[in-house]
Amino acid sequence: MAYRREIAIVLLMVVLLGGVWLLVSRVESANNGAQTQFVTEAVHNAALTCYAVEGAYPTSLEYLRTHYGLAYDQSRYMVRYDAFASNLLPEITVTELEAGR
Repeated sequence: MAYRREIAIVLLMVVLLGGVWLLVSRVESANNGAQTQFVTEAVHNAALTCYAVEGAYPTSLEYLRTHYGLAYDQSRYMVRYDAFASNLLPEITVTELEAGR
Protein backbone atom coordinates (compact mmCIF):
# COMPACT_ATOMS: atom_id res chain seq x y z
CA MET A 1 0.00 0.00 0.00
CA ALA A 2 2.78 2.46 0.89
CA TYR A 3 4.38 1.63 -2.46
CA ARG A 4 1.29 2.86 -4.37
CA ARG A 5 1.21 6.06 -2.37
CA GLU A 6 4.87 6.80 -3.21
CA ILE A 7 4.20 6.20 -6.91
CA ALA A 8 1.21 8.56 -6.78
CA ILE A 9 3.33 11.26 -5.13
CA VAL A 10 6.10 10.85 -7.72
CA LEU A 11 3.58 11.02 -10.57
CA LEU A 12 2.00 14.13 -9.07
CA MET A 13 5.42 15.78 -8.81
CA VAL A 14 6.19 14.91 -12.45
CA VAL A 15 2.89 16.42 -13.59
CA LEU A 16 3.47 19.58 -11.53
CA LEU A 17 7.01 20.00 -12.85
CA GLY A 18 5.76 19.50 -16.40
CA GLY A 19 3.14 22.19 -15.85
CA VAL A 20 5.71 24.62 -14.49
CA TRP A 21 8.02 23.93 -17.44
CA LEU A 22 5.15 24.55 -19.90
CA LEU A 23 4.23 27.80 -18.15
CA VAL A 24 7.83 29.06 -18.21
CA SER A 25 8.12 28.20 -21.91
CA ARG A 26 5.00 30.18 -22.76
CA VAL A 27 6.06 33.19 -20.72
CA GLU A 28 9.49 33.16 -22.38
CA SER A 29 7.90 32.96 -25.83
CA ALA A 30 5.59 35.90 -25.08
CA ASN A 31 8.54 37.90 -23.72
CA ASN A 32 10.60 37.29 -26.88
CA GLY A 33 7.71 38.54 -29.01
CA ALA A 34 7.42 41.67 -26.88
CA GLN A 35 11.15 42.37 -27.22
CA THR A 36 10.98 42.00 -31.00
CA GLN A 37 8.08 44.46 -31.05
CA PHE A 38 10.10 46.85 -28.87
CA VAL A 39 13.02 46.81 -31.35
CA THR A 40 10.60 47.38 -34.24
CA GLU A 41 9.08 50.38 -32.49
CA ALA A 42 12.52 51.78 -31.63
CA VAL A 43 13.60 51.70 -35.29
CA HIS A 44 10.26 53.14 -36.42
CA ASN A 45 10.40 55.96 -33.87
CA ALA A 46 13.99 56.83 -34.77
CA ALA A 47 13.04 57.02 -38.46
CA LEU A 48 10.04 59.25 -37.67
CA THR A 49 12.19 61.51 -35.51
CA CYS A 50 14.70 61.85 -38.34
CA TYR A 51 11.89 62.75 -40.75
CA ALA A 52 10.49 65.34 -38.35
CA VAL A 53 13.89 66.94 -37.79
CA GLU A 54 15.42 66.70 -41.27
CA GLY A 55 12.40 66.43 -43.57
CA ALA A 56 13.51 63.09 -45.03
CA TYR A 57 13.69 59.50 -43.89
CA PRO A 58 17.23 58.15 -43.51
CA THR A 59 18.54 55.78 -46.12
CA SER A 60 20.16 53.36 -43.66
CA LEU A 61 20.10 51.99 -40.15
CA GLU A 62 23.67 53.15 -39.71
CA TYR A 63 22.52 56.75 -40.07
CA LEU A 64 19.94 56.19 -37.31
CA ARG A 65 22.57 54.60 -35.07
CA THR A 66 25.05 57.42 -35.63
CA HIS A 67 22.78 60.46 -35.54
CA TYR A 68 19.74 59.37 -33.50
CA GLY A 69 21.15 56.94 -30.95
CA LEU A 70 19.36 53.84 -32.21
CA ALA A 71 20.69 50.84 -30.31
CA TYR A 72 19.65 47.19 -30.20
CA ASP A 73 21.40 43.85 -29.82
CA GLN A 74 22.63 43.18 -33.35
CA SER A 75 23.71 39.66 -32.42
CA ARG A 76 20.13 38.85 -31.41
CA TYR A 77 18.01 40.75 -33.97
CA MET A 78 18.21 41.16 -37.71
CA VAL A 79 16.61 44.40 -38.87
CA ARG A 80 15.65 44.83 -42.50
CA TYR A 81 15.29 48.51 -43.32
CA ASP A 82 14.13 49.12 -46.89
CA ALA A 83 14.12 52.81 -47.76
CA PHE A 84 12.43 53.42 -51.11
CA ALA A 85 12.28 57.21 -51.17
CA SER A 86 13.19 59.95 -48.74
CA ASN A 87 9.55 60.97 -48.35
CA LEU A 88 8.10 57.46 -47.81
CA LEU A 89 8.29 55.56 -44.54
CA PRO A 90 10.80 52.72 -44.97
CA GLU A 91 9.66 49.13 -44.58
CA ILE A 92 10.97 47.85 -41.26
CA THR A 93 11.12 44.16 -40.40
CA VAL A 94 12.72 42.78 -37.25
CA THR A 95 13.54 39.10 -36.89
CA GLU A 96 14.96 37.43 -33.83
CA LEU A 97 17.97 35.30 -34.69
CA GLU A 98 18.13 31.72 -33.40
CA ALA A 99 21.52 32.28 -31.77
CA GLY A 100 19.92 34.86 -29.45
CA ARG A 101 17.66 32.33 -27.77
